Amino acid sequence: MTIPDTFARTAQARKPFVFPDPPEDRDDKMTNYDQQAVTGRTHYLIEHLGNPETTLVIGERYLSLVPTRDMTGLTYPDLLVAFDVKPEDYYLRSAYVISEQGKPPDFVLEVASRSSGRRDVEDKRETYAGLLIPEYWRFDETGRYHGARLAGDRLVNGEYEPIDIEELDGGSLQGYSAVLNLNLRWSPSGRPPYVDGLARGLARGILGWHDPATGQHIATLGSERAARVAAEARANSEREARVAAEAYANSERDARLAAEARLRELEEQLRRQNP
Repeated sequence: MTIPDTFARTAQARKPFVFPDPPEDRDDKMTNYDQQAVTGRTHYLIEHLGNPETTLVIGERYLSLVPTRDMTGLTYPDLLVAFDVKPEDYYLRSAYVISEQGKPPDFVLEVASRSSGRRDVEDKRETYAGLLIPEYWRFDETGRYHGARLAGDRLVNGEYEPIDIEELDGGSLQGYSAVLNLNLRWSPSGRPPYVDGLARGLARGILGWHDPATGQHIATLGSERAARVAAEARANSEREARVAAEAYANSERDARLAAEARLRELEEQLRRQNP
């Protein structure tokens, strides 16, 4: 064996094991795609939480207690949020490994599909509680696979307790995530009415992230665009008001100068008449 061969084998031995891609379930992926990817909801959450150097907002990659080549029993959440972690270690492994990050994720969300519904409600709930994940949320656009459209659990003394879900005007459902300091809200309208380019029919609603301080959805491209348009309209209105005020001031000045000129003219006429 040559020295270069020895170096190559040593480097290969030191290279960390990269987790494989989770098995693909078309039904599950399309449901998650509809609710997160095509709507941009995950992107908005990433932008809202910020701190990409220490905050992970990812999904559809393995979650494991320790490094392992055995994927049996491992979950791959649709959405995972972890604060104060090392994103570079996650990307190096292509998985969230709790022993390497030093803590479990703070938040996990599963989006229901026909094939995953029972596991989400039973098996994964037990798994995530065992991993001491502070919050586990479930979203089911139909309400059939989870038994509820929106549900969440919060870890209390090592066990999950249900998070209160309230019904809002218009039929929306909402629950508060203390971990994210956001309200998760299912709204019965706004869902993209297509899958694979085909009409889906009646919209089943969509999941959104709402700021409890304002009651409004966190910033989106649409809201940012609307805010920019409103700011531009406000600036134009203020500019028009300023131009109008300046025109009025100029008119007042011109009127005053004309009046002063007329007064001088009258005084001059009087002076001539009464030398």
